[in-house]
Amino acid sequence: MASRNITVSEASRPALPRHAKLRFDETRQRWVILAPERVLAPDDIAVEILQLCDGARSVSAIIDQLATKYTADRAEIGTDVVAMLQDLADKGFLTEARESAP
Repeated sequence: MASRNITVSEASRPALPRHAKLRFDETRQRWVILAPERVLAPDDIAVEILQLCDGARSVSAIIDQLATKYTADRAEIGTDVVAMLQDLADKGFLTEARESAP
């Protein structure tokens, strides 16, 4: 269980925690999130979103980028992205990036 849960919103700047890594597994021929004693195999859409979760981009910016790329309804993409990120945060696979001092 995660030591600290976050609530994902469009203002969040999500990132994988230090203990979790997004890697392409050559054996499985798919992307996985590796964490101590845990492996999660996200689908292709989740991988694309996770690759944008660098702690610098806000969820809002990620949604904007995906809506533009796929010429899709921003509200619909936003609902799906926030729900997916919240699910990963609840499982301890996502954290909020720390604010950096100016």
